Amino acid sequence: MDESQTYSPFRSVLLREWQRMTSRRLYFGVCIVLPLFTLFFMATIFGNGQMENIPIGIVDQDNTATSRTIARNISAVPTFKVTKHFADEAAARESVQKKEIYGYLSIPPQFEQDAITGKNATLSYYYHYALLSVGGELMAAFETSLAPVALSPVVMQAVALGVEQNQITTFLLPVQANNHPIYNPSLDYSVYLSQPFFFVLFQVLILLITVYTVGIEIKFRTANDWLTTAKGNIVTAVLGKLLPYTIIYILIGWLANYVMFGILHIPFQGSWWLMNIMTVLFIIATQALGLFLFSLFPAISLVISVVSMVGSLGATLSGVTFPVPNMYPLVRDASYLFPVRHFTEMMQTMLYGGGGFIHLWPSAVILCIFPLLALLLLPHLKRAIESHKYENIK
Repeated sequence: MDESQTYSPFRSVLLREWQRMTSRRLYFGVCIVLPLFTLFFMATIFGNGQMENIPIGIVDQDNTATSRTIARNISAVPTFKVTKHFADEAAARESVQKKEIYGYLSIPPQFEQDAITGKNATLSYYYHYALLSVGGELMAAFETSLAPVALSPVVMQAVALGVEQNQITTFLLPVQANNHPIYNPSLDYSVYLSQPFFFVLFQVLILLITVYTVGIEIKFRTANDWLTTAKGNIVTAVLGKLLPYTIIYILIGWLANYVMFGILHIPFQGSWWLMNIMTVLFIIATQALGLFLFSLFPAISLVISVVSMVGSLGATLSGVTFPVPNMYPLVRDASYLFPVRHFTEMMQTMLYGGGGFIHLWPSAVILCIFPLLALLLLPHLKRAIESHKYENIK
């Protein structure tokens, strides 16, 4: 007896999709292997959480005991890895342009003599700032490591005049600042980047796979069989087809939360249950966005490119690398069209402020709108299937 006559339409569609998923290795790769690899990649990419061993060079044109001491102190800074020594700045600059190193320290001739005699002794450092994160790390490391060198001539003169050490410290640093980084005291990159970056990449995969699984029915002319299995009900057809993927994505999303906040011990202030519920809502909203885009123009060869662009824009407008409130008004308003933007906002609220549902419900309501929009376009998708006019689009 036919499965469509034995089981309910929804269960028949569900079993049909499960058979399609298990019959091709492609589904296993893109639905399980690729998301898990992305999770592993984002969980390990930052190492111990800070940038270390960035290749730099040193131009020592002084070649004195003082310049060698400065070079040794620079080599001892964890951020730096001195890989090259140069005779002049031209060679060092060329090495930076080739990205063999990302910065260099220049010690000019007669630096020791100028420092001892109180003349204008200058140390120059250069860094590659086209890469903002690397350039920012190098700038901070150079300033911190060279600060004692800048003060050493003053200390030497004060000691020669018989000034006590505590008086010298009070004179040089009349006001001392205590830095207390909130929410991320160790300045660990993984604390604020690993989790949102994973879900930014995850939403791209969800969008692409959703469009592919629905679009492949039209491309290979099996959409009529799909609708027949669902007894002509497009809602049943879509829900039965997408449910297996939804379950897989939810399990991977929960696993990602456990890896980030359980295994990696990223500080988390909110509720585990609430975070996992919001993860489910985000996954459903992202699938709904993919379905909505495909229903507008059900040609997989074209919509795949559109969805890729939408996923990339969602990554840019999610607020991970640049705060949404500081974007241009038009760009800020456009960010509301991407589920990952609202999910990132909810995660940051729970991560940094321990906010409960009272702080999250506006974003949660917006995520609930995406499935409703997808449902509104399902009649158009059904008409497109029945008309067969999109099957011949290459």
